Amino acid sequence: MAEPLIPLKAKLFMGVICGSDEMLVQAEEVFKKKFGDIDFQTKKIHFSHTDYYSDLGKNLFKVFYSFKKLIRREDIAKIKLFTNLMENKISGKKGRKINIDPGYLTLSNVFLATCKDYFHRVYLGMGVYLENEYKYVARNFQPWDWTYPDYRQHEYLHFFYQIRKIYQDQIKG
Repeated sequence: MAEPLIPLKAKLFMGVICGSDEMLVQAEEVFKKKFGDIDFQTKKIHFSHTDYYSDLGKNLFKVFYSFKKLIRREDIAKIKLFTNLMENKISGKKGRKINIDPGYLTLSNVFLATCKDYFHRVYLGMGVYLENEYKYVARNFQPWDWTYPDYRQHEYLHFFYQIRKIYQDQIKG
């Protein structure tokens, strides 16, 4: 019988989709207060892969952030619920104008938290599910059949390679 093993802490990241620099700045300020220092972020990446986010506005972009402070993996459900509240607060009464997707990276996987159930997602509790976007094999992030099309882009993969390097240094300590 195997004994339970608490895994290493993971590298928290956020993907933010919006069309407003002002909302992005608001999100960054909340991130810093709640999650601490940002240790890596991307430039704006044009986002037009789906009409699902058309309610957010036009000329959408995505920015990824990672945080210096590592998280316990089980905390991702509470983080997802917090980011849902953030979306509402930042959007105000105008309806949803920003999308914030938290996730975490380990040496072997990248996971996203979601509140939508589907066959390949694992239920964590509190209405939150976890989806594996990539496995890391032979020094490469490999997508699954269900990995979102935008997550196959070079800019996204570059972000994950960069934060994996940072994370690897952090856990070596």
